[in-house]
Amino acid sequence: MKRVLFIGLVFPESRSTAAGTRMLQLVTFFKEHNYNITFVSAAQESPFSDDLAQLDVEQVPIELNNASFDTFVKELNPEIVVFDRFIAEEQFGWRVAENCPNAIRVLDTEDLHCLRTSRQEAFKKNIPFEITSLFKADICKREIASIYRCDLSLIISSFEFDLLTNEFKIPSEILLKIPFMYDRITEGQIFKKPSFEDRVDFISIGNFKHEPNWQSVLYLKKTIWPLIKEELPTAKLLIFGAYATQKVTDLYNEKEGFIVKGRAEDALEVITKSRVLLAPLQFGAGLKGKLIDAMQAGTPSVTTSIGAEGMHENLLWNGFIANTPEQIASKAIELYTERETWMKAQQNGVKIINELYDKTSLAKKLLLKLNTIRKNISEYRSHNFIGEILQHHTLQSTKYMSMWIEAKNS
Repeated sequence: MKRVLFIGLVFPESRSTAAGTRMLQLVTFFKEHNYNITFVSAAQESPFSDDLAQLDVEQVPIELNNASFDTFVKELNPEIVVFDRFIAEEQFGWRVAENCPNAIRVLDTEDLHCLRTSRQEAFKKNIPFEITSLFKADICKREIASIYRCDLSLIISSFEFDLLTNEFKIPSEILLKIPFMYDRITEGQIFKKPSFEDRVDFISIGNFKHEPNWQSVLYLKKTIWPLIKEELPTAKLLIFGAYATQKVTDLYNEKEGFIVKGRAEDALEVITKSRVLLAPLQFGAGLKGKLIDAMQAGTPSVTTSIGAEGMHENLLWNGFIANTPEQIASKAIELYTERETWMKAQQNGVKIINELYDKTSLAKKLLLKLNTIRKNISEYRSHNFIGEILQHHTLQSTKYMSMWIEAKNS
């Protein structure tokens, strides 16, 4: 019986985070290829965690720095182990390697954490971000080491794939570009969605635990929205996002048309009702789930170069990419008021989804790679000598640190 084990830093929340959506897509992939699936995490479930039991996924709590995991994973004996972030691999990767040496170890990077955190640091210091700063960051060394230790790392962004291969010289054989995976959008599906005339308001959406989203909303409030409101005095901007704190709700101002709504029960529904999505992200990494959702909803968007990074290859954007407050406001107004421009943008989004995020072709690509690794895993690993070195040193250091913590806790 084929088994895959997912080790999550947290249990997935597909209604709150793009990372949760990504996890469910991978779970569905393995389900469709007849794997028995177990999902474990040392984190507590939240009220918004996905009900994995509905997908016939066994859900098991585990503990950090506890040898009980060794017994558990050895008895489970999975063919494949998927780590949902490099931190999960750091915590449990050495235990998997020691107890299930033949299991294929897959890292789903979600986004490159080192890229996001380094950009955030540059933003806070109000200095330009430079790629060279990554080489000085400890988190970057940790993340790259994790990629090397795994048999395969799934990279969602073309920009990040190029960064890893060109700047860090990581062999492309241990990387696979697998972005979000969606069903193709048909003309009939788009036709059924609300038309330009049936939609109203601008929308911004994003989990507020994610710092880029919070800074984006602040940017809208203080700088961009006043420019739009001056030209469109009756327009409203609806702000949706999970985990909205008091500082977020304090931004609500009905007179200004700045309406803070909080968590959306159905993100696609509220985006579909809106005419234009605004995502003026100033830092971040990976693919932006809100922008993918906008394409699926048939809702054009205005975002920054950071927002659209790695998302559309050489295809025309689902709206506009702009980087100054004046440009963002101008393009937002153009999309909101010009029907033909809006219609063309909507079709661009459909083309991006169908050409770059097609679930069927991406699933075939992933399955082929896993089968290739499985056929001769020893030979495959012999080509990744740096990974073997890092795995060896991890077993010598992380293992004994964990054992010391376990002994101390007992």
